[in-house]
Amino acid sequence: MFSVKPIKPTFKCYLPPLQGEVKKTIDPPIKKLEPKLLPGEIVVNEANFVRKCISPESSQDDLWGKLICTNFKVSFIPQDSPTKQKSQLSHLLLGDHDVPLTCLEHVVTVNDTKGKKKVLGSNQKLKFNPTELILYCKDLRIIRFCFDEAGPESAKKVCLAIAHYSHPADLHLLFGFEYQGRRYHESETLNGSVPRGGLQTAIFDRPSDWDREIKRTGASEWRVCSINEFYCVSSSLPEFIVVPVSLADQDLKQYSIYFTDNRLPLWCWNHPNGSALLRTASVCDPVQQRKIEQRIITAITKSNLQCSEVFSSDLDKCLPNIQDIQSSFIKIRQICVIDPFEESEERWFSSMENSRWLEYVRAFLKHAAEMVYHLEGRNVSVILQEEDDRDLNCVVSSLVQLMLDPHYRSFFGFQSLVQKEWVMAGHRFLDRCNHLKKNDKEESPVFMLFLDCVWQMMNQYPAAFEFTETYLTVLSDSMWIPLFSTFLFSSSKQRAQYLMDFARNKAIPQGEDPVVYFPPVWNWSQQFSLKDQTLFNNPMYVGKGASCVLNGEVKCFKRTKKYGSILRGASVSLRNGLRGPTDGLTRRSSLGSELKPEFSVMKEVVESPSERFFRDWFSRPADQQGLLIPLLTPSHVTLWKLFFLRWVPEACIPMGGSITAYHKLSQLVDEIEMLRDHLRQYKAPTPGGTPHPSSRGPPAAQRRMYFKAASPTDSPPEFLSSTFPFTPVGNLCRRSIHGTPISKFLNGARIWLSTETLANDSF
Repeated sequence: MFSVKPIKPTFKCYLPPLQGEVKKTIDPPIKKLEPKLLPGEIVVNEANFVRKCISPESSQDDLWGKLICTNFKVSFIPQDSPTKQKSQLSHLLLGDHDVPLTCLEHVVTVNDTKGKKKVLGSNQKLKFNPTELILYCKDLRIIRFCFDEAGPESAKKVCLAIAHYSHPADLHLLFGFEYQGRRYHESETLNGSVPRGGLQTAIFDRPSDWDREIKRTGASEWRVCSINEFYCVSSSLPEFIVVPVSLADQDLKQYSIYFTDNRLPLWCWNHPNGSALLRTASVCDPVQQRKIEQRIITAITKSNLQCSEVFSSDLDKCLPNIQDIQSSFIKIRQICVIDPFEESEERWFSSMENSRWLEYVRAFLKHAAEMVYHLEGRNVSVILQEEDDRDLNCVVSSLVQLMLDPHYRSFFGFQSLVQKEWVMAGHRFLDRCNHLKKNDKEESPVFMLFLDCVWQMMNQYPAAFEFTETYLTVLSDSMWIPLFSTFLFSSSKQRAQYLMDFARNKAIPQGEDPVVYFPPVWNWSQQFSLKDQTLFNNPMYVGKGASCVLNGEVKCFKRTKKYGSILRGASVSLRNGLRGPTDGLTRRSSLGSELKPEFSVMKEVVESPSERFFRDWFSRPADQQGLLIPLLTPSHVTLWKLFFLRWVPEACIPMGGSITAYHKLSQLVDEIEMLRDHLRQYKAPTPGGTPHPSSRGPPAAQRRMYFKAASPTDSPPEFLSSTFPFTPVGNLCRRSIHGTPISKFLNGARIWLSTETLANDSF
């Protein structure tokens, strides 16, 4: 018999096999693209076969998948999920390709074939079928989607849905109100076991928080006052404020009517020498102004027995306003992320200077340093005055306390500072962040400017802060996640009213703590794993809890006289424990000349008290747990690269940037902490017995550093880059530029012609 070779079928049947048939080959199941939804989150619209652009030069690396709009975010689910990049923070509430709707600055639709482009708003019509969607985000990302294969109607609908839901008509329509209501009832049994959900940051919504702050700063001549309870005096002040002991409640109520929005002067902080830092709104009655100010000043001087003088500073007259700050931020954003790098690199420094952003950062740091001089050098109480006391005062008062008080440079201390001077003091986060996108004139990144000022000080004094620039960047990003109460409201009263209605609508028991049912941002376990939160820890921090091992015992670190004398002869940057690009800068070129730019050579003979104060301070080694004054020369106030350039591929340096030093320091600190743990566990079972050292350190999950101790031969991880722990891949995709920019071509042509001419002339 002849064997007949079976003929290979030319048709493949995709119908399921009949009963009794055995299927020889099993095709892999088609991946179902479903979003991960939070409690209360619903899908509003979606489009299939959407392409997310990864690179403007080539579509080879682009991702195909489904674009989804929910009542919380814009989500893209790739068909072929790429391998998880280790350099990214794993957000517990957002995926790698998710953008909260409140983070959207502009929703732009494009039709390349018709040459049309439109910025979409709420309830707008779209008269053309979009071929492309560009999302300009408030965290500086630019994300592009193309609808090459998607149906025109589904593409149009998903674009309109994104535009509509990113413009909520009212605050209570933000997703946080729905999410927190569901979350509270799902975790109701857990919340009651721990007071305030285990939060360690002071919220300052209770008299006890203010009492602790008064005791911590030694402000014995000040007291907690409750005249604004239920907001019966001012709608923008907190319910509890701190006032001089010598002022009666009745007098305060009488004085309040003369201040803008009835905002009485707010106590911020007390110096150990008795001087106090206060902030106040302007007196709106010119006739009564002198009389009211004199009574307030008299009460303040009674609280400081060492000095009867009070220094007042009008910030409206000497610092940029919110419109200036907004205009400057728009310019620097244009330079850093919107303009193609190959076009902007030739005019980079002049464009940065013209934006005036760093100039404004220096102005706020300079003014805060001047206030430090009055408090520290003259023992004089300081009053910061602003028309409404809700923007510039927030920045300067926070910076002054940051320079003077090391408590605020700790992790929980810094969070309590933001809570006290921004959230409870009534900074208009709702308006300045423009969450409802109703009034662009009120939008201004005042809080972002403050974070930049903090980073400048961190960059100069890297051992003085317990937290890192990653923490500051994540904090700025949290402004655009509407799930926490911290950045949603413009005053304590507005917060209380909305949360009261929220509790009633969600059947939350009366009297429940708002911190529990609508928590602030300060509980970072809501957003990140414990592993990722270790990126917030600064390995170089020298705090009160810093310790060293001496003769087998753990002892607190203290700077000796010998250590100080060695530093006195060191270079400028080393001597002050800070990093600087040059060591040859003289003290006169630092803060003294910055505070007095008109200081001439003739005046150097007669040194003013403020110049002497700053000269003396800069001539001594900086105490990381004492007063810190920033250097203000242009070489020291620099661009915050991690924030402004983290999405720019051209600025990403593989295995470069400050992260390489952070990696090594983290490993070193982790190894030291493991050795310290061994020493602590080195116990003898009997007085004359042999000690038994511990064979293991603490579990990896409980260790403080992100990068763990490794062998000296181990090389750094390949995923490290200057943008770590963020990645520019897919997060900044400008529209492609075809060909070489004409300016570049002409410049290159001139160079080529001049070279050719020189070559010909030489023969």
